[in-house]
Amino acid sequence: MRGKVMFVTGLGAGYVLGTRAGREKFDRMVAQARKFWESPTVQEAAGVVQAQATRLYGEGKQAVACQVHKMQKNGTAVTDTEEGWDTTVSRTQFPANSF
Repeated sequence: MRGKVMFVTGLGAGYVLGTRAGREKFDRMVAQARKFWESPTVQEAAGVVQAQATRLYGEGKQAVACQVHKMQKNGTAVTDTEEGWDTTVSRTQFPANSF
């Protein structure tokens, strides 16, 4: 998604820089973009996406903390190297949807 946004931004900048009426077209494009961004529908959607992202972040953080706590409680070493994860914790130890 980020790549698409960067591509469209680059495309828009190239268009503006390539036109002879540059500043006038640029001002119109900025006004249209601002009008689009400030529309209630877009703002509502942005709020919903932000709320979902915050919720998912909190759930993920809690799930990771819970798993780390379980591993420490069981006496399993917790390492931050990939080899340590593969040799210390069996992937079958966790249910498929535990994260």
